[in-house]
Amino acid sequence: MVPNSLTLATFTEDDYDQLIGWIDSPELNYLWGGPSYKYPLTRRQIVRHCRQREVFPFLFRVNEQRAGFVELYQIAPRHYRICRVFIADDFRGQGLSKPMLLLLADRAKTDFDCLLLSLAVFGHNQVARRCYESLGFQITAVEKGTRSYGGELWDLVRMEKWLTESYR
Repeated sequence: MVPNSLTLATFTEDDYDQLIGWIDSPELNYLWGGPSYKYPLTRRQIVRHCRQREVFPFLFRVNEQRAGFVELYQIAPRHYRICRVFIADDFRGQGLSKPMLLLLADRAKTDFDCLLLSLAVFGHNQVARRCYESLGFQITAVEKGTRSYGGELWDLVRMEKWLTESYR
């Protein structure tokens, strides 16, 4: 089934409990939030993080249902980093990450005058890496073993994409 409506709205306090419900394990918390959040995720942590002036969180909706979360983080006046990309379990496997990220790129360009989008993804997250590459993101650096979880060292892959007139 092709969704009728895909939207990206500002993430508000009304959405906090939904996000907390989605992030339901220590590993998922680290995969999603990195070192910025401790498990279990709490409203207090979300408020503290989202109050930073560089943080712009969004809720992804599919046919008006809450389906995901994504965030822009301002690095410089025209450079933003994509952070904390998440698609809810009920919506996974439907190819929705790419449209969500396209909506985010549109928002970054039109609302924030962004020219450069960057991101970091764990090296073993091949599904996410393929999605980013399909959107034109290029690897700029690989930081070997700079993150750890459960006694394992994880690589961090840094990627970026310039938003030109025809960035799709």
